[in-house]
Amino acid sequence: MSGSNVSSRVIDILSGIVPLMKLISLTVIGLLLAHPKTQLVPRATFRLLSKLVFALFLPCLIFTELGESITLDNIVRWWFIPVNVLLSTVIGSFIGYLVVLVCRPPPEFTRVTIVMTAFGNTGNLLLAIVSSVCHSKNNPFGPGCHSRGVSYVSFAQWVAVILVYTVVYHMMEPPLEYYEVVEGEGEIEEINVGSNDVSRPLLVEAEWPGIEEKETEHCKTPFIARVFNSISSSYSQTSFPEVVDFMGVTGGESSSPRSLQCLAEPRVIRRMRVVAEQTPVKHILQPPTIASLLAIVVGSVPQLKKIVFGYEAPLSFITDSLNIMASAMVPSVMLVLGGMLSEGPRESTLGLRTTIGITVARLLVLPLVGIGIVMSADKLGLISQDPMFKFVLLLQYSTPSAILLGAIASLRGYAVREASALLFWQHVFALLSLTFYIIIFFKLTVDNVQGIP
Repeated sequence: MSGSNVSSRVIDILSGIVPLMKLISLTVIGLLLAHPKTQLVPRATFRLLSKLVFALFLPCLIFTELGESITLDNIVRWWFIPVNVLLSTVIGSFIGYLVVLVCRPPPEFTRVTIVMTAFGNTGNLLLAIVSSVCHSKNNPFGPGCHSRGVSYVSFAQWVAVILVYTVVYHMMEPPLEYYEVVEGEGEIEEINVGSNDVSRPLLVEAEWPGIEEKETEHCKTPFIARVFNSISSSYSQTSFPEVVDFMGVTGGESSSPRSLQCLAEPRVIRRMRVVAEQTPVKHILQPPTIASLLAIVVGSVPQLKKIVFGYEAPLSFITDSLNIMASAMVPSVMLVLGGMLSEGPRESTLGLRTTIGITVARLLVLPLVGIGIVMSADKLGLISQDPMFKFVLLLQYSTPSAILLGAIASLRGYAVREASALLFWQHVFALLSLTFYIIIFFKLTVDNVQGIP
């Protein structure tokens, strides 16, 4: 009896270790190919590979798997997936604030501490883990494991993308109180906190290729903070004439007739309008997001679904072709991750205590909170009884910080080196934490359950 218990425990441990060992093997290959001492593959090749993942492989995977699985009924039944992303972000923000109180990072990095704790990788890494877990006939989630898992992960991506390009974009704005403007001989030199004064690391483009083309006039300035602080001093008028014009402090409003002043836009509304105009909403419609939306539309309309998906569908040859390209997503992602890790950690002024605090909070504390939330939702009957559904919800709390945060940091010119160092160390230690938690997640979700019919 004891022997069977021991063998059962060994099987449980191996079931959590083997999927990650597959991913680690791919990552090590990428690391060896890109390592500076070997340079078997140049960095430019990895940048090109990341672009292919972003623009081709990932959209193909999302469209083929989500489109085939999604229905109007599933959209209603899966409502907790996007809600779970929001919950993990809110709770992660609170834990990040506690990290700030306990670890006391430099004041200029308070916001980056909260952001790096709150926003996890709910995209590529989650898809890779699910694909690796399901890449065996005796996987614990039964038939259709891969299709269901990828569909659940893909259904959450649009929420995460919206949060990154709205909330994170503005939270990663250079802090106004630590942003210097030095005037001299009629020119203004702007000095950004933690600006990108080093060569752009690979991680910056790992999930947002061509980021240098997305820079705008004020993306590396505390533009929004100045709007809300209603700065009207001489230097701000010189630096940001648009702000002054938006806020109506150039004299145009004072010289206007009283009747026009009554009809004028309220100051608070104008501030909100400026914030909205400076939010890169257009970047939300990236290829993976477009693929998610198309999959939801096509999958929700039975007439369209019959044309695109299924062995007898007229356009099945197209979906088969997309499926072939989608199979390259996971190995490509892990090779790019290996190339990213080969660059090593960047120098950071965040401090060792804060770096450890963020890593522990993100990889150890937040998953425990996630277990409590998901298991409570399960007992209340709020979520699907599919073990894979619960497994994906739990994974959303346990991944390292989103690599896309490094791209946002570079775009805003704020804490680039700090974000790079945090991402490096989190992905290194995530190998251990994910192994531990995947074993626990298996016990919580598939214990005595072998998939669903």
